[in-house]
Amino acid sequence: MPKNPKLKSILIIGSGPIVIGQACEFDYSGTQALRSLREDGIETILINSNPATIMTDPSMADHVYLLPLNSKSIIKILKEHPQIDAVLPTMGGQTALNLCIEVDEKGIWDDFGVEIIGVDIDAINITEDREKFRELMLKIGVPMAPQATATSYLKGKEIAQEFGFPLIIRASFTLGGAGASFVHREEDFDELLTRGLEISPIHEVMIDKALIGWKEYELELLRDANDNVVIICSIENMDPIGIHTGDSITVAPAMTLSDTTYQKMRDMAIHMMRSIGDFAGGCNVQFAVSPDENEDIIAIEINPRVSRSSALASKATGYPIAKIAAKLAMGYHLDELSNQITQSTSALFEPTLDYVIVKIPRWNFDKFEGSDRTLGLQMKSVGEVMGIGRSFQEALHKATQSLEIKRNGLGADGKGYKNYDQIIDKLTHASWDRVFVIYDAIQMGIPLSRIHEITKIDMWFLKQYEELYLLEKEISTFEIDSIQKDLLLEAKQKGYGDRQIAHMLGCLESQVYNKREELGINRVYKLVDTCAAEFEAKTPYYYSTFENDVETPDGKRYADNESVVTDKKKVIVLGSGPNRIGQGIEFDYCCVHGVLAAAECGYETIMINCNPETVSTDFDTADKLYFEPVFWEHIYDIIKHEKPEGVIVQLGGQTALKLAEKLERYGVKILGSSFKSLDLAEDRGSFSTLLQENNIPYPEFDVAETAEQALAIADVLDFPILVRPSYVLGGQGMKIVINKQELEEHVVDLLRSIPGNKLLLDHYLDGAIEAEADAICDGENVYIIGIMEHIEPCGIHSGDSNATLPPFNLGNLVMQQIKDHTKKIALALNTVGLINIQFAVKDDMVYIIEANPRASRTVPFIAKAYGEPYVNYATKVMLGDKKVTDFNFNPKLDGYAIKQPVFSFNKFHNVNKQLGPEMKSTGESILFIDDLKDDEFYNLYSRRKMYLSK
Repeated sequence: MPKNPKLKSILIIGSGPIVIGQACEFDYSGTQALRSLREDGIETILINSNPATIMTDPSMADHVYLLPLNSKSIIKILKEHPQIDAVLPTMGGQTALNLCIEVDEKGIWDDFGVEIIGVDIDAINITEDREKFRELMLKIGVPMAPQATATSYLKGKEIAQEFGFPLIIRASFTLGGAGASFVHREEDFDELLTRGLEISPIHEVMIDKALIGWKEYELELLRDANDNVVIICSIENMDPIGIHTGDSITVAPAMTLSDTTYQKMRDMAIHMMRSIGDFAGGCNVQFAVSPDENEDIIAIEINPRVSRSSALASKATGYPIAKIAAKLAMGYHLDELSNQITQSTSALFEPTLDYVIVKIPRWNFDKFEGSDRTLGLQMKSVGEVMGIGRSFQEALHKATQSLEIKRNGLGADGKGYKNYDQIIDKLTHASWDRVFVIYDAIQMGIPLSRIHEITKIDMWFLKQYEELYLLEKEISTFEIDSIQKDLLLEAKQKGYGDRQIAHMLGCLESQVYNKREELGINRVYKLVDTCAAEFEAKTPYYYSTFENDVETPDGKRYADNESVVTDKKKVIVLGSGPNRIGQGIEFDYCCVHGVLAAAECGYETIMINCNPETVSTDFDTADKLYFEPVFWEHIYDIIKHEKPEGVIVQLGGQTALKLAEKLERYGVKILGSSFKSLDLAEDRGSFSTLLQENNIPYPEFDVAETAEQALAIADVLDFPILVRPSYVLGGQGMKIVINKQELEEHVVDLLRSIPGNKLLLDHYLDGAIEAEADAICDGENVYIIGIMEHIEPCGIHSGDSNATLPPFNLGNLVMQQIKDHTKKIALALNTVGLINIQFAVKDDMVYIIEANPRASRTVPFIAKAYGEPYVNYATKVMLGDKKVTDFNFNPKLDGYAIKQPVFSFNKFHNVNKQLGPEMKSTGESILFIDDLKDDEFYNLYSRRKMYLSK
């Protein structure tokens, strides 16, 4: 029983659509909290408007409400469930906290007798209102930077005059650093002050004296109602103050902090947490430390809720912060709960790490034309990756290999910058690729002291970089036949990929792999156990590393591998890596369902992924979790170690799909649609030939591999022409061009960024209606799970369109063509599993735009709208466990469901907000309407052409 016997029914508020600054880390924490409450027999009611997440799956809560996050929706739920005792608002980011405060101010919680648990409103107000927070810190003796509050333009100017430049402006009650700026020059101050005042909902900003070069740290804490406090994790930002922590490279545990200062910081954090209110739950505290011997500490801010950092800390330590925070909110004490990984130690036992983790953010600036790409106090990244290694260098390399930006790690790939001025500029104005540029700078011979002077990055990190470069230099003097075992082992221990070593030695990746095999340099797997192996861990959560052999007394030599292989039949699910525009949390939803379905079919399930924000990388989702880059070398070693029946690539978006060819080449079985089927759909030319053979209409097209060919094709096709590269996601590089000059510019640009690509040139069907269908096929039977019509015209990427289920304006003739084409294409591609097909409808004729034989963005949306577990069914079909005809499909939907895209343009000023064939939305919400007379539908329909751009 929970320690508070009055709590029997709890409402959880989710975080809504994914935006920059608030991503799937809250889906992860919310899912953990729901599971935690249900373990204790508590009835759970969830409100969240995001259809793409596993959190809003019907299996996650007793009652799921996919409603807009506003007080009207809360009243509706409280009326339908008068039994609700309490609300837990700390799992849904700033959105949930702000909604909780609004409902409290309106007296609604009191009207329905609902208690707020996990935090108190006073604590939120104190931490969000920067002036109140500063006063409290001064009162309890915690130092802060010189700062003052401004609620007007005039007051702001007075403060700036008093402090002098540089300054930091932070807006109150915002998320992801919205409205925050670093102001170096007086001439920029007026605009940035006005922006901060406008963005803050209470029109208040805090102006700080900028502490240039100070180091930034975070501590993750948990506290119970008995005032026990544990520090779960210390995190150090590699970037100094001035870059939002969500855009910083972060390292755990802290690397450059003296023990004395760490103890001081701990005491301060605990003192701060206790002073802001009497609540039980999670808390994140941020500090700045002076970069001199004094190591002076000042407080930056405190967040009395789970955060992006707590998701990272959970994955870094294996300690499930949100799960335990939910138990504490119910009234449990830390000493009454067990550590979920060891299952033998107490939750009051602080985690210890015998490895290093490095988090690197993932940006998508190419989607925001005209955006300022320098990093600052306002967060701009859309996702993140985490690398786990035995050293900082190994973890850093694994994280860079996880980013999927066509880099193989640091250096050794011929892609570094060579221009001195460009390198200095990128170091001076913190760029998104600074993690690589530091290496380039060292390679060019720029002294570490100069790099430190410009970036203010601690010398310890720069020396780690230098060691890597010196190792690369040494290896480059050898050839594959002459390199010694010790040197090759050192390169692997420091995280260099086989591809990078091949680059250094001037040979093939496969030759490096074979050389390693020959010398016995093999990956071993280590447990993430929360306790540095002091106690046995029960949860199989692994990372890879390389070790020197140990020699036993009887002369046997071996490297210790903690991943024990069972003799059960196994299946590996490849995850989707970091979130980005075009590949988001919907694939995490699909991977989790795939794992659960495979388990139901009797398989041991193995998950490979590197995204710390997601449910798929939770230690108890699959039977075994390998927290590794979704990068060929890592995956192949796991496959060789585990020997699965096969690998599922259909559920991890383009990331997993891209590995299909290599899996096929190395004789690894792909479960579901074969590589041949996947490739046929991806290669735009071959796919159009398949349509031709099946008498299925498609826009007039041709394939070009040079600008010359493209211009010749344009003479035949007529403008406007839609240019589309092959093998890309989220409409990357797609554009509608209206004359030869535009065509030539775009084709030259594309082939420079994606060399050797086959470009498809279609005659663009101006004014056509766009529709799409998702289906499950077993190679013989096809079941269409949903057909959607887009409110926006053809030419706007499907991910940026409002998609209506079922269609609202397609006649029987068109619907029949869509059904016929879908079935024909699914069978012609020999699809086994899921397929998504997109159509353009003009003059009652249905043309095919493209087909993707994999899970798509719309599958979770259709599953939520119809209340059917389609990914579960599709996975069982992929595994050959079931045929489509074995399922009793029973979709239920009154009225219509609309998938509404959500954009994060407000993070980028002066950015082009027009929509076109390249996707720009960061998330989505679901809207249910009874009929087409609904005002919201009318508004969407009337604005449908407003943002169309070429």
